[in-house]
Order: sequence, then structure tokens, then C-alpha cells
Amino acid sequence: MKKYELLTTIKPNLDNDEADKVTAKIEETVSSLGGSILETEKLGRKKLAYDVQGFRDGFMVVQKMNIPADKIVEFKRNLKLNENVIRTMFTEVKKA
Repeated sequence: MKKYELLTTIKPNLDNDEADKVTAKIEETVSSLGGSILETEKLGRKKLAYDVQGFRDGFMVVQKMNIPADKIVEFKRNLKLNENVIRTMFTEVKKA
């Protein structure tokens, strides 16, 4: 399995507990697809450079994970279906 990094922006109108639930839901999705979360880093509430879906800020979470390459499309589709996620950036981590 390859390593990937996911930067997720979560709606700012949620409280910290609800934002944690969104993060846990993402972890559940990765596990159900046969992957694993290696590291989760909560960056907190950050101001965005421009409006995204009418929001000026959001909760940022960076997650490093292993996930099978054939499950990436399904994982991205699940992220888009989550209404509390306003933006994601999903990249492959290259070995040095």
C-alpha cells in the first residue's frame, strides 16, 4: 500500500466535538476500505485565503494514511458525500 496525506477543511459552524466526529468518520471509512491511519494532526481553526462555500474559516485536519490504490476513487467519493467537509486535498507521499 502507498502512503497518502489528506488535508481536510471542516465547516467552522461545528463545535470541536462535532469536528472530531467528522475526523473519526474519515478514519472509519479508511479502515472499512482496508487502509489504516498512521497519524492525525489537528491544526485547529484557520482563516481561509478566500470564501469556500460561503465560509471564511474552517477546522483543518491533516491525516497520513495507508490505503489500497484501487480504493482511492471510492474514498474520494465518500469524502464528497460528507456534508461537513468543505474542501480536501489528497496527495501521495513520495519516499525520499
